[in-house]
Amino acid sequence: MYDVPTESTPLKLEAVTLTLPSAAGPVEILRGVDLVVRPGETVAIVGPSGSGKSSLIAVAAGLETPTSGSVSLFGQDLAALDEDGRARLRRNRVSLVFQSFHLLPNMTAEENIAAPLEIAGIMNAFEVAEAWLKLVGLSARAKHYPHQLSGGEQQRVALARALAARPALLFADEPTGNLDAANAHTVADLMFKLVAKTGAALVLVTHDPDIAIRADRQVIMADGRIVEP
Repeated sequence: MYDVPTESTPLKLEAVTLTLPSAAGPVEILRGVDLVVRPGETVAIVGPSGSGKSSLIAVAAGLETPTSGSVSLFGQDLAALDEDGRARLRRNRVSLVFQSFHLLPNMTAEENIAAPLEIAGIMNAFEVAEAWLKLVGLSARAKHYPHQLSGGEQQRVALARALAARPALLFADEPTGNLDAANAHTVADLMFKLVAKTGAALVLVTHDPDIAIRADRQVIMADGRIVEP
């Protein structure tokens, strides 16, 4: 039996389903998923393509509404919130990193990190951005635009941006999927090091078993279900 979610419980999914329409009829993406992530815990979600891993991230982060079941972030049932309410709940508490880097092309690396901090009302946003660029080894690239950075460098900026506000929960959906092996493991090293430094919980979708094994726990998905918690 799972614990009742509290304010300190980053994530709880209970009996979550997701069914989406298609030309051939409804498609069941998630089929009764239960998952709890506790403070500071790192969880790797693994399984074959099409097993529902990325959909699980989208539902857990409140970006997709489940067909049935419940999703709680920090003890708050997402079904009780509208889109603005979910955004407020996530602000400074939840961050996401994706396979595609999603950096703003007209902003430098430093600005990409500082801009969301300024929006969040952090007064020394550029000082924080500078410190995080140093943490990911990119101080010399602060004034470079995304097109001037390699894929590995762009993902390191994206990781710094995600963690600069010190969220309590980081979702990472195939963060190394677009990188070669060397860059993938550099980014993975940084990700695990920095979530440990900040104390954030991590929910990581990955196909790389060498990265997945580094998490506290592996959750295996198949056909929209968790088959091994």
